[in-house]
Amino acid sequence: MHRRDLLRSTLGGAVCAALGSRLASPAIAQAQAARTLRFVPQADAAILDPMITTGLVNRNHGFLVFDTLYGVDEQLRPQPQMVAGHTVDNDGKTWVMTLREGLKFHDNEPVRARDVVASLRRWASRDAFGNSLFTVVDELSAPDDRTVRWRLKSPFPMLPEALGKVGAIIAFIMPERLALTDSNLPVKELIGSGPFRFQADQHVPGSRIVYSRFDNYVPRPEGTTSLLAGPKQVHFDRVEWQILPDAATAAAALQRGEIDWWDQPIMDLLPPLKRNNALKVELLDPIGNVGVLRFNHTQAPFDNPAIRRAVLSAISQSDFMSAIAGDDKSLWRDGIGFFPPGSNMASDAGMSALTGPRDLAAATRAIKEAGYKGEKVMLIAPGDFPVIGAMSEVTADLFRKIGINVDYAVMDWGSMLRRMANRETPDKGGYNAFCTYSAGVTQLNPSAHNFLRGSGDKATFGWSSSPKLEELRDAWFVAPDAEAQRKIGTEMQRQAFVDVPYVPLGVFYQPTAYKKELSGILKGLPLFWNVRRA
Repeated sequence: MHRRDLLRSTLGGAVCAALGSRLASPAIAQAQAARTLRFVPQADAAILDPMITTGLVNRNHGFLVFDTLYGVDEQLRPQPQMVAGHTVDNDGKTWVMTLREGLKFHDNEPVRARDVVASLRRWASRDAFGNSLFTVVDELSAPDDRTVRWRLKSPFPMLPEALGKVGAIIAFIMPERLALTDSNLPVKELIGSGPFRFQADQHVPGSRIVYSRFDNYVPRPEGTTSLLAGPKQVHFDRVEWQILPDAATAAAALQRGEIDWWDQPIMDLLPPLKRNNALKVELLDPIGNVGVLRFNHTQAPFDNPAIRRAVLSAISQSDFMSAIAGDDKSLWRDGIGFFPPGSNMASDAGMSALTGPRDLAAATRAIKEAGYKGEKVMLIAPGDFPVIGAMSEVTADLFRKIGINVDYAVMDWGSMLRRMANRETPDKGGYNAFCTYSAGVTQLNPSAHNFLRGSGDKATFGWSSSPKLEELRDAWFVAPDAEAQRKIGTEMQRQAFVDVPYVPLGVFYQPTAYKKELSGILKGLPLFWNVRRA
């Protein structure tokens, strides 16, 4: 049975009936203070240190607790955030940034420049954009408590973009004593300088994450609040993330007013939510999310590019996107390459590999001819993350059809995140492949496009290696104009179809749903400043 048919049979009748009445499920406490915002995230932020994983739910969690030196607005233009301003001298090779006065961490210690230096070094060891930046850093220092000085080997005009980006692995600032933690290990405390404190004593893993307003947070005094830029004004004393992996339970809770905001309603349940006059269903991110099938390049059989290309030749993006969003083509697009629609980098180069006729028999032969001998292939999947679970099920079915002996390992999202970082063989806790998705905004160009990196051990989970992709990426950073960058993007896509660091599975547009009494919800991603209750 196709996943969407299964969803309709299990959810369609019973759930939709339940949405109009009360579900027979444990009641969620309704006697909440008006100044508490109750939110259901896409999944549990099981790894609380947002530097450790590329999960977007972890990034969203991080923005409550931590702040950044810069933040991009809705047009993706970087604006000062923690910095009062900066100067650039020595032909672009010396940057001096001055921190705003009055910045404090949640332990009420002042934010000092040495905290910034340590935080940025830890961030750069984890992030693709940060890694590229630090290849040209000659010295990063803290001459005094409010001054951060960069001495660069060569100009890096995108420095504010790197420090204020919106994708995964954000340049969050934390106290030096925490930032000195090994970047492969999570910090033991979550202390930032953001608008909310993490309430460790109220955290219930897999059930609830609680944040309280940080009264000593000082918003920027000027500018327009837009995405990550401008004043971060907080209007709630408390934010509760309630982890409800069962979509029916989350939908019913929103209908009954027991929660205020559901981050990612599954597409099958959007119609009744739209019909509810007390709710608003809205698309916050018009760029969308890009589905990803990521291979482990360090383990057989996907260490062989011929096998990766054979799998790619069997992929039908419409199968994956319809598994997520059904037949409503306003909610998804196929025919997507290694850069999303609307990007200056997007092109038709090599796209016949994805858009040409699908021949599963030919793909099966190609896999065998490339040397695959029927060994087990572990595909890890989350049982509590519907969107990724849907893509995973389609992948498992496809693997079977093209002769891959798939070991389909379903686990909770937190366990999957931890396993994704394991480089061992599957029998020792590793894996061969997984599905996920990336915010399209992170793939608009090569700077923060983690899955397109070919830097081997330094690449994100899956550890793809491609000297040519790295060479083209380096050239993109120093390209003289947008047209030169576009041509490099075209060559990167051609090379990606040869090396296949991952397979793009299409773009889907994920609406969010919340009570109409809420206002000020910002575009881009779930953010918790600027939001008010009427």
